[in-house]
Amino acid sequence: MAIEIILIMIAAGLIVGFVGAGGSGFIISILTVLFGFPIHVALGTALASMLFSSFSGAVSHYREGNVTLRAGLIIGIFGAVGAFISSHFSGFIPEDILNYLTAGMLVLSGVVLCIRLLLMGKPSDKKNTVSAFIYQNKVIYFISAALLGILTGALSGLFGIGSAPFIQIGLLILLGLSAQQSAGTTMMIIIPIALAGGVGYAQLGFLDIKLLLEVVAGTMIGSYIGAKFTKRVRPVYLKTAMVLLPIFAGFLLLSA
Repeated sequence: MAIEIILIMIAAGLIVGFVGAGGSGFIISILTVLFGFPIHVALGTALASMLFSSFSGAVSHYREGNVTLRAGLIIGIFGAVGAFISSHFSGFIPEDILNYLTAGMLVLSGVVLCIRLLLMGKPSDKKNTVSAFIYQNKVIYFISAALLGILTGALSGLFGIGSAPFIQIGLLILLGLSAQQSAGTTMMIIIPIALAGGVGYAQLGFLDIKLLLEVVAGTMIGSYIGAKFTKRVRPVYLKTAMVLLPIFAGFLLLSA
């Protein structure tokens, strides 16, 4: 079955690389629905696989100057704590219930992603009342970033999703980062979240290393190729696909 998984993951990677979002949810749905893996194993594998894609993306964004280290470090560290703890709680949730919960979160992430895209179309305003107050107060800034990290990390650990739309919404609204900075900093934040969440699932016996390698191999090949076609499509179609992909993954998971 290894060849089949790699081939399907290459196809999934093509879509994810082309769209640029919704990867973990799509992987969870495919592993659960098409290959019959338990939802807990699918969550652990999808979450751990994000470590590799996020690392390469974070390095690229850092070189472009799109990473805000202070926000990334605070949110990433507390996000890792949230992901590690919540991943252990997922083991107590029955498979059928976790299926519905994860599907619901995928649909919600599609909605949040739509909101994020609308916000990214507007210029960043450091004079915004909320973000300006937080940005100028070091203690409030730290607390806000820490809470954002714990919340989004907990979502990732519990449901195996990347929580990128939720993280970016927080960076845009609370911390006043620009669209480019929020995208790059989110990549940095997901690294410790994916690592800690993956370790948590591994401790529970829900991380299949062989399956992880197959998923990573397939998705990295596919996403590399898929990304080359992104600029050939009108932005409006691309944004629509970005919103619909996690929603589709959620409904696909409901069919399991």
